[in-house]
Amino acid sequence: MRECIVLAGGLGTRLRTEVADKPKCMAPIGEHPFLYYLLQYLHRQGIDHAVLSLGYLSEQVISWCRDTILPLRVSFAVEPEPLGTGGGILFAMQELTGEEFFIVNGDTYFDADLSAFYHFHQAAGSPLSLALKPMKNFDRYGTVELDGNNRITAFQEKQQRQEGLINGGIYLTSSTWLSSLSLPEKFSFEKAVLEPQTANGLLYGFISDTYFIDIGIPEDYREAQKVFGQ
Repeated sequence: MRECIVLAGGLGTRLRTEVADKPKCMAPIGEHPFLYYLLQYLHRQGIDHAVLSLGYLSEQVISWCRDTILPLRVSFAVEPEPLGTGGGILFAMQELTGEEFFIVNGDTYFDADLSAFYHFHQAAGSPLSLALKPMKNFDRYGTVELDGNNRITAFQEKQQRQEGLINGGIYLTSSTWLSSLSLPEKFSFEKAVLEPQTANGLLYGFISDTYFIDIGIPEDYREAQKVFGQ
C-alpha cells in the first residue's frame, strides 16, 4: 500500500478575503474543492490511502469526503489542538498501515512523479527526501541549496531571486525514523526536523520541473481557478 499524509489543518488566514469560513483545502475551484484535485493527483500517482491531518473546521472536510465518491481510501486524524506542522504529521502517523509514506501540503499542487521520487529516495539511502521545484523571478519562497550529489546543504530565507530551487511541499520518509527523533508533541517540521537534519547531512532533494501552485494567497488562488476550474 502506498500511503500519504495530507497536511490540511491550517487556518488559511491569508485566503480569507477570497474564501471565508472554509479550511484552505476546501476552497472552491470550479465545481470542486481544491482537495478534490489533490486527491485525484495522488490517485494517479499510485497512492491508495491518504490520511488527512485536520484541525480548523475539520468537520467540513470530513463531511465532504463522506458525501463524495473518492478515488482512494481516506482516513482522518483530527488534532485535539494545534500541534504545528510536525506535530500534525506525528499525530496522523497513527492512521498509517505501512512504514514509508509521502507527505503533501493540503494547499499545494505539485505535479511531481512520485514513482521517480521514490526510486530517487531509495537510491540516495536518505531517511527523508524533499521534492524541489525550480523557480525563476520570485520572492515568496525560500530556497534550498544542494551539493553535487543532491544532498541538501542549506535552506535560505525568502528574498528576491532570479532563480532557485524551492521546497515543493512533498516529502518521503518513514514512521520508524521520525519516531526515533524524540520530538515533542507540538513542533514545527521545518525547524525541528528539516533544519537540524540538513546540518547532519541526511536530507536529499529530488528536482521536478513540473506544474506547481500554492493557493495560500489570493493571487495564486485565482490562478488555480483558471487552471482547474474550467
